[in-house]
Amino acid sequence: MRDLAGGFRYLLAGQGWVFRNGRWLGFGLLPGLVSLLLYAAALTGLFYGADDFTAWATPFASDWSSPWLGLFRGFLTALVISLGLFLTVITFTAVTLLVGQPFYESLSEQVDRSEGGEVPESGRSLWADLWISARDSLRLLVRVLLYGILLFALGFIPVVGQTVVPAIGFCVSGFFLTQELTSVALQRRRVDLDEQLALLRGRRALALGFGVPLVLVFLIPLVAVFLMPGAVAGATLMVRDLTGADGAGQDAREDAGEDPGQEPEGDAGAGRPARAPAGGFGPPPPSFP
Repeated sequence: MRDLAGGFRYLLAGQGWVFRNGRWLGFGLLPGLVSLLLYAAALTGLFYGADDFTAWATPFASDWSSPWLGLFRGFLTALVISLGLFLTVITFTAVTLLVGQPFYESLSEQVDRSEGGEVPESGRSLWADLWISARDSLRLLVRVLLYGILLFALGFIPVVGQTVVPAIGFCVSGFFLTQELTSVALQRRRVDLDEQLALLRGRRALALGFGVPLVLVFLIPLVAVFLMPGAVAGATLMVRDLTGADGAGQDAREDAGEDPGQEPEGDAGAGRPARAPAGGFGPPPPSFP
């Protein structure tokens, strides 16, 4: 429970950071608006074309009598639309991060800079970072689709499919959403995808406390666009503490005679949980995702 609450506090701290730095809020909205327009056009086409697509994909049913033809194709149309909405939810963040890579990297760097200590840089070119982001997003999409297919099938189980399965689905989506957001700061620290997943598995409750609330509010139209800058900022704050990236500030507090485990006062540490120990990520525990 403590890690769940801690993840949520990182989310709130990130939103607070961008509102205290209003210029970066406006700066970070641009990629989300571009992605929103792209997805709005795609979903409009899906809604208008789902019936035609279903009819084209099921020519064998054309001779079926009423009402079976209507029920069968109506069910498939609803399934196609549901799948499109599911893909929208799970890919919106990845596409927005890819479109806004330079924007969100600059925002993440500014968060590191404002918190003090070293500001890590990957040392790679923009195109190299874009390629790594696209490759990792594709690998994650495959994983999420496999989970989605499994959970969709389990959804037909009476009672369990309407209670437990949706809850698991939100947890899976929340975990991967946290991974996508923390990847902005972790990629600058040259942490590859496997290490990113291992790091978050070690603090799974923290990742869920950060990602699940975002998944829930991202279901509301336009909310994702306005919360994305703060989500990137909060994910950067989380990464700093999980990787011990603010060790310089900790050394300074030790020199001042303060408890090195004590959270700094002021805006930099306001509302944030105590940091994880500096040093490596620790051994990756088994289990999903």
